[in-house]
Amino acid sequence: MSMYSVSFMWTPGEYDAEFHRLNAEIDAVAKSLPGFCGSESWRSTDGLRGNAVYYWNNLDDLAKFASHPTHLEAKRQYARWYAGYHVVVAEVLRSYGDGQMAHITRDAGAHKA
Repeated sequence: MSMYSVSFMWTPGEYDAEFHRLNAEIDAVAKSLPGFCGSESWRSTDGLRGNAVYYWNNLDDLAKFASHPTHLEAKRQYARWYAGYHVVVAEVLRSYGDGQMAHITRDAGAHKA
């Protein structure tokens, strides 16, 4: 079974009501697609970087997410809210740990070591 991760890394700017509206809608779009496995996010301790990782079990639903009108609208306006961003799309080749911590890749059946 294949799994893909999309890491959206950003340098925060100022967020407004439109940002929060679009962000909530984008999250709902992702969750509505059958290929969506889950997401996780973090912020650096200094607050200068963020990273949201979305996990997908197929590229078709990932493409639907990327081309959804709400997602495209947010991309057009990104400079209002972010001082910069970078995206990495990767295939998950391995997922492993000591078994004591739940994780999207393990729980969704990604390849094990």
